[in-house]
Amino acid sequence: MHRRKTTVREKGRRQAIRGPAYMFSERGTSLTSEEERFLDAAEYGNIPVVRKMLEESKTLNVNCVDYMGQNALQLAVGNEHLEVTELLLKKEGLARVGDGLLFAISKGYVRIVEAILAHPAFGGGLRLTLSPLEQELRDDDFYAYDEDGTRFSHDVTPVILAAHCQEYEIVHTLLMKGARIEKPHDYFCKCNECHDKQCRDSFSHSRSRMNAYKGLASAAYLSLSSEDPVFTALELSNELARLANIETEFKNDYRKLSMQCKDFVVGVLDLCRDTEEVEAILNGDVDQALPGDHSRPCLIRVKLAIKYEVKKFVAHPNCQQQLLTLWYENLAGLRQQSVGVKCWTVLGVAIGLPFLAIAYWIMPCSKLGQILRSPFMKFVAHAVSFTIFLGLLVINASDRFEGVKNLPNETITDHPHQVFRVKTSQFSWTEMLIMNWVLGMIWSECKEIWADGPREYIMHLWNVLDFGMLSIFVASFTARLMAFLRASEAQLYVDMYVPNMPNIDLSNASLPPNVAYYTHARNRWLPSDPQLISEGLYSIAVVLSFSRIAYILPANESFGPLQISLGRTVKDIFKFMVIFIMVFLAFMIGMFNLYSYYLGAKYNPAFTTVEESFKTLFWSIFGLSEVISVVLKYDHKFIENIGYVLFGVYNVTMVIVLLNMLIAMINHSYQEIEEDADVEWKFARAKLWLSYFDEGRTLPPPFNLVPSPKSFYYLALRTRASGCISASLINDILMGKLMKRLIKRYVLKAQVDSENDEINEGELKEIKQDISSLRYELLEEKSQATEELADLIQQLGDKLSKNAKKP
Repeated sequence: MHRRKTTVREKGRRQAIRGPAYMFSERGTSLTSEEERFLDAAEYGNIPVVRKMLEESKTLNVNCVDYMGQNALQLAVGNEHLEVTELLLKKEGLARVGDGLLFAISKGYVRIVEAILAHPAFGGGLRLTLSPLEQELRDDDFYAYDEDGTRFSHDVTPVILAAHCQEYEIVHTLLMKGARIEKPHDYFCKCNECHDKQCRDSFSHSRSRMNAYKGLASAAYLSLSSEDPVFTALELSNELARLANIETEFKNDYRKLSMQCKDFVVGVLDLCRDTEEVEAILNGDVDQALPGDHSRPCLIRVKLAIKYEVKKFVAHPNCQQQLLTLWYENLAGLRQQSVGVKCWTVLGVAIGLPFLAIAYWIMPCSKLGQILRSPFMKFVAHAVSFTIFLGLLVINASDRFEGVKNLPNETITDHPHQVFRVKTSQFSWTEMLIMNWVLGMIWSECKEIWADGPREYIMHLWNVLDFGMLSIFVASFTARLMAFLRASEAQLYVDMYVPNMPNIDLSNASLPPNVAYYTHARNRWLPSDPQLISEGLYSIAVVLSFSRIAYILPANESFGPLQISLGRTVKDIFKFMVIFIMVFLAFMIGMFNLYSYYLGAKYNPAFTTVEESFKTLFWSIFGLSEVISVVLKYDHKFIENIGYVLFGVYNVTMVIVLLNMLIAMINHSYQEIEEDADVEWKFARAKLWLSYFDEGRTLPPPFNLVPSPKSFYYLALRTRASGCISASLINDILMGKLMKRLIKRYVLKAQVDSENDEINEGELKEIKQDISSLRYELLEEKSQATEELADLIQQLGDKLSKNAKKP
């Protein structure tokens, strides 16, 4: 009687709470009293009642559902009643086993998941690979509960859901059962499957791709499904970042997943405890060292992280410490020295660079050669070489610092029969040295293109700057050479046909026009003269050469963030130029159309031609244009007023709106850099360091033009190099062991963090459920004991009555 009252009270309370939900389901009204009692027992963990009803009742429908459409299995799973779940799973014809599995996975009930996976329905493993949507055609109720997608999406498989919930044990169990997350096809895939899904429901197709990627990017799935989780996470982060730019409607989701993969890689690196583990993460399991070569780590993962901009991974202390060790390779003592000692080292390299180059040519494998091959010394040598190159550019212009000796309308020659252009177009000794440096830098760039490939080469903006600078230098020297050759032809004509007499000057001689042209002063040269073109291109190349200094600034902690901010500013300017050009062209064409008919009828030529319109509007940005530019000499006030309005609107738009917007963009970029200046600087410094870690390019320009014996030795090795399979296999095994050790460490840490983050309310709920189950068991035992006691009392009473009747 007490049990009956409790059940009615609890059921009434649940109905009061759940009452409004009856509008969603019509199935709860057809339950019998037996089915209601059965569902209550399953929900509250009344093991004896469930066992008794399953064993004794002939009319019980084990697949009956409550008002929310949940059967006994789902109610037992939702309340974490393992014993009740095991009892229900033994019953034949049980429906919605798949729903129960998904429910248990979402709750993180590991033991219940294992119990459900032991059900015969999962014997073949096919059920684990198919989503509820893919199993709709099956003639069963495996996923009947969530037919309208109330709780889980139709494309979510058990392993995807476990990965979403970061349940490491469940993911491991499912993987051992053969479950896998299939990687979605490429976004632009045109196969029949993708085409049909896209035509049927494009949104559902996109959501299914998103759910799959969420599972693939899960730390639990990355840790347990891949033999090389770090490489997999790096590649996946790049793919997700690319999809963020393609599927812009899900940009934030894809970016979040990409960042999740990057955080996973950083988390694994953070758990390294010795150099061997750090090297395993940074280098991977590929050994690319040539036979007999110095085994410098290849740093494949670091290069990938830089390529995919995983900045926190590259800037991590473990990674930076390893890179710094390699940076001072063969110079261990220099790392602990003061800045003064390092400056003296740089000065010594600058003074003795030619002698060091000769020594390296002769003895590349000596102790000195090993020192010169260290990344730090290579960086110093290249920096010194480029500094000398910049010094030559300055020296080449030093003779004009105080002005030229001859004016543009004057000609000066060494002797009366010398053609003036022969003297001006000759290459000086500084220009010859500059040409040698340029050839050396071109050869260095060619080797880099050969090593990295053209596509990878142009991905780096500094390489594009180098290519442009060297191309302009080559074009300038080529134009200068053409001018010199033509002047030499004119000089040859003079030497052959003009008498060599003291009183005859070339200015008085009768020469053909094509020869006389090369005797004229600068003011009479044609605008397309090769020497003028050469001088213009040379000036541009000099500017680009000095801007190349910014490449080495990340080596310094103070100047590095400034260089990064400058680079980000350039990107902002390019974005701003799109809007700027649109507005500028609109006003330029408009003002030209307004004033093109008034050529000569204005106080200045502004806006009368396209060129003048461009000049006036451009310099107006800097306040160098006057209002008189729109004033007419005629009394055409309507045109003049329109000119005033357009010119005023242009200045307001450009100066007040667009320029301030550009300033805000630059300030925003600078603030982003400053907020994470240390990571940004270390990432930029690592990019600089890696360019000197690879073998080769030991000697800087122009010393690299002369091949060393080591080059021929390496060439011979490449022609007959054969892979060492056994060594590679051993290396893979060792890397695999190290990776497993790190992943175990990562999983244990994730589980500990998860346990610490759990809410106490959930633990209290589990305790209450256990107490409730225990109460029902005690009540059942008490009921059985009461019945047994009553039987004994009755038997005793019968015996006593029989004895009393006897005489």
